[in-house]
Amino acid sequence: MKENLGLGLNPPKEKCEDHKCPWHGSLSVRGKILEGVVKSTKTHKTATVEWKYIKFVRKYERYERRKSSVAAYNPDCMNAKEGDSVVIVECRALSKTKHFVIVHVDKAKADK
Repeated sequence: MKENLGLGLNPPKEKCEDHKCPWHGSLSVRGKILEGVVKSTKTHKTATVEWKYIKFVRKYERYERRKSSVAAYNPDCMNAKEGDSVVIVECRALSKTKHFVIVHVDKAKADK
């Protein structure tokens, strides 16, 4: 088990035997670090993570609210549910649409 991914996050308390887990397997993480809320966990070991941001529209000199979502790998030790606030990190391509993996779940901070 890796003690540190270089992100300043604590490892999960649960153990797993998943080789695609960044904490207990051999998956390396690099690139973007995003925070969001899990919107769906219907697909196997996948969570759809959504985050909101504000974009300035120069023509109207106003801000608009936008949201973006991405599919992320959900290891057994994370076990993120809908509504959980999560931290996802970019990794190698795990499937056609999954290029991110969940590395931290914060059930208390979820925006509902």
